[in-house]
Parts: sequence; C-alpha cells; structure tokens
Amino acid sequence: MNSTKILITASLITTALLASTGSIAEDKMAVKITPDIASVDVSHNGKTVSILRNQNQKNTVNPAFAKTSRKCPPFCIQPSILAPGVETIGEVEMLDFLVRMTKGDNSILVIDSRTPDWVKKGTIPGSVSIPWTDLNPAKGADPISIGEIMEEKFGAKQLEGLWDYTNAKTLVMFCNGMWCGQSPNNIKNLLKFGYPAHKIKWYRGGMQNWEILGLTTVKGG
Repeated sequence: MNSTKILITASLITTALLASTGSIAEDKMAVKITPDIASVDVSHNGKTVSILRNQNQKNTVNPAFAKTSRKCPPFCIQPSILAPGVETIGEVEMLDFLVRMTKGDNSILVIDSRTPDWVKKGTIPGSVSIPWTDLNPAKGADPISIGEIMEEKFGAKQLEGLWDYTNAKTLVMFCNGMWCGQSPNNIKNLLKFGYPAHKIKWYRGGMQNWEILGLTTVKGG
C-alpha cells in the first residue's frame, strides 16, 4: 500500500470515528484515543458502551496482562503478517469496525476467540464470543457444528458440498495478544475451509495492547 492510500484510509477511519463520538469528546479529556477522538460509542449486548481510555495518568496495566514471559510453545510470539491476504489491524481500525457494526453494518463481525474464562475477565465492547475450540477439529469440533457457525453466524452458504462466501461477513478476530495463538488458530482453520482471506482481519495486539492503552472493557458472559 502506497503512502497516498494509507493517508486516505486513515482519513476515512477518523471521519467514521468522529461521527460516532458523543458528549464525552466535548469534555476535553486529558487522555484521548487520538488528538481528535476522546471516546467512541458502540453497542454491546443491546446496550450502548462508551469506549475511552483510563483517565488516571498513574494507572498501570491490568495484572492479568502484566506478565512478560510465558512458556513457548504454546505461547509464542506471532508474526505481524499471519497469512497472505489477511490484514493485521490496530486499535483505531478496530474501533472503526465496531462503530460500523453499531451503525447497522451487518457485514462485519468482531470475534473474541478466547476461551470463556478469559472472556469473563473482560473483553472488547461490541465483540461476540466464539471460542477458538469451536472452530478447531483438533479440539473436538465436528464438521457439522463448524458448518452451523459458518452459516448461522458468518453468513456463508453451503451448496452441494461447496461453500459460497459471496455474502459472508468480514470477520475481525482477536485474542490475548502477540503471544496468543487462539485467534491465529481460528484464522488458519477458516482459510483451510476456503474462507476468503480479504474477509478476515486480525487484531494482533489483542487484549494485551487494549489493556496497556487503558481502553474500556466489559465483562463477558
């Protein structure tokens, strides 16, 4: 992507986010998301949640994400590019997808790929929980149940044994961060099923970066 395209993309994201900001932006908070964006309103389980950064400038990271070293494998550092055609995104792009979903764009689905025990500790507002094990044949997920998720939640269609992804959703997937293999596992399995790479986005920083930046979380059920 050349510099012109990057600037255009950044401008479109900023415009979408600015259009979604509420009264919190007018309060001139000290810790904003970007120089122009103080908060973003998204929908989570039918309720409006304002995503903003923690305003306590002495705040430190959630202890659950303070650990620097985990045994590898399985907790190995993921590459910045997971697979050809799969776009790696950051926080501003994630917020843009959440805003678009909130405004009624049903072609997008933000997915927390972590196991329920992690989701209960806190997740990104606007995301839905689909544990990575539910899409992993190696963890006992059978083809029928995987197919049901693909059709009922992702919008794919199965025609005479073949998958049609014409109207399939753009999936924005995340897990615990750069050392977590749960969303990468989901993405690789979906690619094996033929899911279009351009319809998969990966938030590599995941909850680790989200927490480090002091962004709003909600308790998952």
